[in-house]
Amino acid sequence: MIDDALFGKPLISLITIGLAGIVVWHLLSRQRPTTRLVVQILFFAAMTLILVVSGIEPHRFQGYASEDPQALLVIVAKSLWWIHLAWAVIGFIRLYLVLEGSPREARLLQDLVIGVVYIGTALSVMAFVFGVPIGTLVATSGVVAIILGLALQNTLADVFSGIALTLGRPYIIGDWILLSDGTEGRVVESNWRATHILTSANNVVVLPNSFLAKLGLTNVSRPDESHLLVLTIRIAPTRMPTSVRHVMATALASCNSIVREPPPVVALKGLDATALEVELQFRVTSPSQRVTARSEVLDLVYRHCKSAGLLLAIPPSATVLTADLPTEETAKPPSVTPLALIEAIPVFTTLTSDEKRRLAETTTVREFRKGDVIVREDEMLPSLMMVRAGIIAARNAGEEHGRLAPGDFFGETGLLAGMQEVCTLEALTPVTAYEIDQEAFAPLLSERPALAEEIADHLASRAERFRNGASLPPEHARSAHAILKTIRTIFKA
Repeated sequence: MIDDALFGKPLISLITIGLAGIVVWHLLSRQRPTTRLVVQILFFAAMTLILVVSGIEPHRFQGYASEDPQALLVIVAKSLWWIHLAWAVIGFIRLYLVLEGSPREARLLQDLVIGVVYIGTALSVMAFVFGVPIGTLVATSGVVAIILGLALQNTLADVFSGIALTLGRPYIIGDWILLSDGTEGRVVESNWRATHILTSANNVVVLPNSFLAKLGLTNVSRPDESHLLVLTIRIAPTRMPTSVRHVMATALASCNSIVREPPPVVALKGLDATALEVELQFRVTSPSQRVTARSEVLDLVYRHCKSAGLLLAIPPSATVLTADLPTEETAKPPSVTPLALIEAIPVFTTLTSDEKRRLAETTTVREFRKGDVIVREDEMLPSLMMVRAGIIAARNAGEEHGRLAPGDFFGETGLLAGMQEVCTLEALTPVTAYEIDQEAFAPLLSERPALAEEIADHLASRAERFRNGASLPPEHARSAHAILKTIRTIFKA
């Protein structure tokens, strides 16, 4: 039976305070955790005071008959007390259990501790309010837990691995990771069960967290996303290693797809009778740029080697007689002729071989020193220049937008259409270029009037591509008809 002290208004007051506390708890904003905690402590203290005055011990089960009219009040009062105790503890956890600089991990840790608090509260209510034998219940639930654990061991392993990965933070959403089994890509989703990785092939790989936790992992995005690439080039030993190293450094300096800082490195790896091995080390802004950068570097290495008269070495697996190896005296690399450069210019693809040869015969050689400004922004260059050797920087409004290497060309818009240059071109190294002026090109247009239309279409489409890529101001974008009219006006004069 319940003690007489339990009868009367105190229990009604306690229940009223408890219900009011629940309402206030939900009305207070989660953005004010300190106020929430203080209010909760006040409600809990008031309820504890009423229980002490009433002689009720919430942490001890007090038997009562089911027909007792006050039994329901006692059950509700003690249950509310335990709920408010749990909320007070949770308030402390939310306010003081924090990890500086790691809000996501702190939230996960708080949720785990709060889960334990709720489980403890539920067991306390069952034991001290309803008199349930917890020992027997725990023993029975232990057997059930073992059965469930065996049935769900893979799922549980994934869940706990997910917790470990979240707390350890080896990666976050958006990081590019490389696994020891060769899988690599960008993390697009991570949950309790699995991690989703978007590969460079545009496929999503779903890896269970338990599997991911066992693999070695490289986070390419830390400390930043710049990624180191290494290429080994074999050059025939027909020049001094210092000269070869200088040519390779020039090739890397002319590349537009790699990072300037830290600067690329050229290292001599080995030397024998067949080859000088050179290792090129350079960085790209992100792993997604690796293919583009590698392709551009290989192209530039070939162009600069051809420009400097260097020969690529035979593969290590090839069989060759020592007497057949090129030497500095016998090596005769193919020279870079004006005709070879003209054949590589898209605007001249419609010319016949004879027309290209005649145009090549009219070229003149131009030399520029390091630091020379070849043409300034918004000026018109009345001749076409083809880079034979050296590096040229293209700058717009003081910002570098790219670099020109041997084989590149510029000035075709001024020569053929009277258009201004959109960039200032400055020689970063001594530059040798072949020049074709309007007088050399005029006979071709007089012999083939249709050639002007083909060139106008090409220049118009090129200008449209630049405009769409935000590289060309609107005033520089012109239609094929307007360009054709300008071409005919220029060469008619």
